[in-house]
Amino acid sequence: MSIKEELAAELKEALRAGDQNRKDVIRAIETEVSRAKAEPGFEGDVNDDLYRSVIASYVKKMTKARQEYDEMGERGAEMAEKLAFEAEYLGRWLPSLLDEAATNELVYAAINELSVDDPKRSGQVVGHIMQKHRGEVDGALVNRLVREALG
Repeated sequence: MSIKEELAAELKEALRAGDQNRKDVIRAIETEVSRAKAEPGFEGDVNDDLYRSVIASYVKKMTKARQEYDEMGERGAEMAEKLAFEAEYLGRWLPSLLDEAATNELVYAAINELSVDDPKRSGQVVGHIMQKHRGEVDGALVNRLVREALG
């Protein structure tokens, strides 16, 4: 079953159950997919790869927004909780990322491979890792670990 079909079935179930959070997140993803299809230069099919890309982008945005709501304290708690649900719910369609220890190993391997010891070249190391391991690592984590290793 494709992600599109899974989401359609989930939406029907959410409508029957009156699950507002699931309805909202599924509709948001469908809206984002429609926007992606309407982008100039979009070619190809609406397939699982497109859905995964849209979901990954959406989860990244919602995770960042959640952090901002968390910083608001009690005022933002309800929204932060909703965004946490969305990220967790959509996570099943995303590939699992390497943990911090495994990512750190990649960082040190890349630093050695590129013979980098200057913190000013951290972008080169990050770019190298992200190019070789796209979809396997969290970019923010890679960036932090490279800066720590070189700083």
